[in-house]
Amino acid sequence: MAADPIIEADELGIRFVRNRRRQLRLREFFIRPGGRGTDGRPADGRFWPLRDVSFRVAPGETLGVVGRNGTGKSTLLRLIAGVLIPDEGSIRVRGDVAPLLELSAGFSNDLTGRENLYLVGGLHGLSARYLRKHFHEIVSFAGEQVERAIDTAVRHYSSGMKVRLGFAIISHLPHPILLMDEVTAVGDAEFREKCYATIERLLREGRTLVLVSHNEKDLTRFCRRGLYLDAGRLTVDGTIAEALDAYHAAVAR
Repeated sequence: MAADPIIEADELGIRFVRNRRRQLRLREFFIRPGGRGTDGRPADGRFWPLRDVSFRVAPGETLGVVGRNGTGKSTLLRLIAGVLIPDEGSIRVRGDVAPLLELSAGFSNDLTGRENLYLVGGLHGLSARYLRKHFHEIVSFAGEQVERAIDTAVRHYSSGMKVRLGFAIISHLPHPILLMDEVTAVGDAEFREKCYATIERLLREGRTLVLVSHNEKDLTRFCRRGLYLDAGRLTVDGTIAEALDAYHAAVAR
């Protein structure tokens, strides 16, 4: 019997509102009947960054999500992570998620690197005992700069130091699902190679990966399957090569 999907999206949709506080002037109701803009969208700015998206991901699959900017790729990751709640359809995730998204999210600038390590690790379900056991391993992965500043307030860290510490923490989560959004686009070459080696190790362990990236080398290196999103709609669900071909064809138009 085939295993249940680890991620299951059914007719998934979410609605955003641009210019939430904007008030329509009286004359706009005459110029744009029904309160709609010239593009046919409601003038209050409502739009659907994703709609009618359905797919299944099996445990251990590696999935790349491609598309032009503004087509809903990062929104999809945040729906899978549970950061956003859908307005239509459903998203079901069977397993904990390691979100390699905004890597410095959750850090408190007033706390030291050491304190943030325990804070962020705890927020993701890691016990204090686990973090004590792996503390030196995590900090060493983050690099010499972070090691030297581990007892300094994070407000004094560079953005690169925050990202390295964030990646070091999240990559130590035992969670079965990895969500990545252009993570390897940051940091120097040495740090990227450490990221690549870590991702490959996690995939060998059987983790499930959903990767959003514009870097085709990363997509073809880590992903076998691809989703192509166009204007918030899923138009290709096939191999990563098929998804990239659809993206290239759209860009060429």
